[in-house]
Amino acid sequence: MRYYDYLMPSVNFFGPGCLEVVGKRAKILHGKKALIVTDQFLYSLEDGPVKRTIAYLKEEGIEAVVFDRVEPNPKDTNVYDGLEVFQANNCDMIISIGGGSPHDCGKGIGIAHTHEGYVCDYAGIETLTNPLPPIIAVNTTAGTASEITRHAVITNTKTKMKSVVVSWRNLPQVSINDPLLMIGKPAALTAATGMDALTHAVEAYVSKDANPVTDATAIQSIKLIAGNLRQAVANGENLKARENMVYASVLAGMAFNNGNLGYVHAMAHQLGGLYDMPHGVANAMLLPHVCRYNMIANPQKFADIAEFMGENIEGLSVMAAAEKAVDSLFALSSEIGIPTSLKEAGIKEEDIQLMSENALKDGNAFSNPRKGNVKEIAEIFKAAF
Repeated sequence: MRYYDYLMPSVNFFGPGCLEVVGKRAKILHGKKALIVTDQFLYSLEDGPVKRTIAYLKEEGIEAVVFDRVEPNPKDTNVYDGLEVFQANNCDMIISIGGGSPHDCGKGIGIAHTHEGYVCDYAGIETLTNPLPPIIAVNTTAGTASEITRHAVITNTKTKMKSVVVSWRNLPQVSINDPLLMIGKPAALTAATGMDALTHAVEAYVSKDANPVTDATAIQSIKLIAGNLRQAVANGENLKARENMVYASVLAGMAFNNGNLGYVHAMAHQLGGLYDMPHGVANAMLLPHVCRYNMIANPQKFADIAEFMGENIEGLSVMAAAEKAVDSLFALSSEIGIPTSLKEAGIKEEDIQLMSENALKDGNAFSNPRKGNVKEIAEIFKAAF
């Protein structure tokens, strides 16, 4: 059996109220002045996570400078605007606050500060050669798991393609997942980020790079999402559902950070880069279609997924049970309000060829369980159309 590694941040905090450790942890990392990387909405909240983080840092004698111009699907321009603030204020650490966009932008700023050249040119696996500034990632959504992963996804504004920099150097030193910060998040955001987490778990479980440890975390994540995402979408104040979705998201992140992903993410990155489509929505719309395509590569694992999703597969053949997994994914997306077709989302059919070609170049494509070609990827896009 081949060997494998397993990467995670050094320290991870979970549970209601754990944001209070952010100042103490910044002090342990010898921070003197932190750049807080976030978006304008989170910064505007009077008792929100940004203002509270600043207060906790002040208690420990740590100054804070805020960069709040992160956009969804963070762009290279966001990274360099943030880098200017980081360097002009002589900051020595980064605290990203939000979902995947601030976390990825924070990592990008760290890369740009410590590496010469253009940040998107570092796309690939283990291309980074220098340590980044210390990073603390305060998470406010249950979906991307960027707060615990080695991935930094930055959109190249010239090519309108997403660049994925995958390196152990991107790992934050500390991740903070406080479900109280997720209470009251809009239903559409909860649905999209929850389906992002589910995509992570499913793709990691069937990935050709899966291992027993990633399987264990992916399985538990799928079960938690199946049992809690609907409730979190239905009632944003449901703390138990929120807490379980936090655990599901982190477990999915543990799975894909080490077992990798597949064609769903490779294709979703094209929708995000070209159309700025929210990443979770893109994943959710593609996931059942890619699963149907991948099914023949490992039907037993897809049959397992049906069972993890709560489907009754007793007496079914393996392929019939696997088909139940696809049906279950379609049903969940529909019930929580995910758009049903790429056409309705404004995607142009004439872009499918280019997106299919670029999807196969995406780093996530290489761990997909079934090896495809451009024509087959285009057919998956068309099936979701």
